[in-house]
Amino acid sequence: MSEVKGGSRLPSSPSASTTNVQMQSPTGPAAVARPPQPADTESFADFREWISQPVVAAFCGGGVAGAVSRTVVSPLERLKILLQVQSVGRDAYKLSVGSALGKMWKDEGWRGFMRGNGTNCIRIVPYSAVQFSSYNFYKRNIFEAYPGQDLAPLTRLVCGGIAGITSVFFTYPLDIVRTRLSIQTASFAELGSKPAKMPGMWATLIQMYKTEGGMAALYRGIVPTVAGVAPYVGLNFMVYESVRKYLTYEGEQNPGAARKLLAGAISGAVAQTFTYPFDVLRRRFQINTMSGMGYQYKGVVDAVRVIIGQEGLRGLYKGIVPNLLKVAPSMASSWLSFEMTRDFLVDLKPEVSQAAL
Repeated sequence: MSEVKGGSRLPSSPSASTTNVQMQSPTGPAAVARPPQPADTESFADFREWISQPVVAAFCGGGVAGAVSRTVVSPLERLKILLQVQSVGRDAYKLSVGSALGKMWKDEGWRGFMRGNGTNCIRIVPYSAVQFSSYNFYKRNIFEAYPGQDLAPLTRLVCGGIAGITSVFFTYPLDIVRTRLSIQTASFAELGSKPAKMPGMWATLIQMYKTEGGMAALYRGIVPTVAGVAPYVGLNFMVYESVRKYLTYEGEQNPGAARKLLAGAISGAVAQTFTYPFDVLRRRFQINTMSGMGYQYKGVVDAVRVIIGQEGLRGLYKGIVPNLLKVAPSMASSWLSFEMTRDFLVDLKPEVSQAAL
């Protein structure tokens, strides 16, 4: 305390004065460690409220699921594409899965396994996000008579099909570029000598737009794609939710992680097997005007006629083996990462009931 002499107060000690100044200064330690202000708390609460909405959470979860699943199976995905575009006279990859992967590694190294995966992830994040979120949107706002209604399998099929078509139209140009990137460094004699530096995603996109017919070139093959995606996505959602419900034991709200993985693997295998010929047609049309690799099909019917005539019915199922090998890890990791991400985001809002998912 300060002392009083002759009616006047002596100044306080320097340390006390310094302490007082620091406490009053807006830039002192007390200001740096200030407690959260009401506005900050309210903004964070609003963000949690927004991101925990089912459609938003499904959008984010779908993006994560797409990136994770495609990266896990990138080598098998590229091998599948190379096998799909092989027709009569092209047998560079007419090998067993193990031998073909070995050839890919010998020719291009680990980059060969991941060729086109960056573009695929850029495509698949919005593709999966739009697919999962639109499925949830259509399910809640069109097909459910009341929140949380248990939909019939056929209704899930239709809802999933519409969601698949929605996602395809948003992201198809990136899909066709991904196919070109996967093929341009392959060991096909028709491609000739490889340039020192291969064009990237944007260069390929711009080149196609300028030299192959503008926007129509970026949507080449959209008809067989939509014809295959609608039943594929519909079957995927229908089978997954049916198997998931079957694997949910009495008294549980959701099955465990292992049972979710199993449901995802089964749904992916069923959906891809039934719709695989459409995937082969999609890849063939995507390179229909590619120098040295084009097939010059006149339409979907003509493509089916030529493939069966020259390659037999097996031609419509080229690449099915690596495709089925990748289905289990791809779909399982996709559904697991989707549900984990979605559930985490939805749980940010404690009052939201999991039963409504």
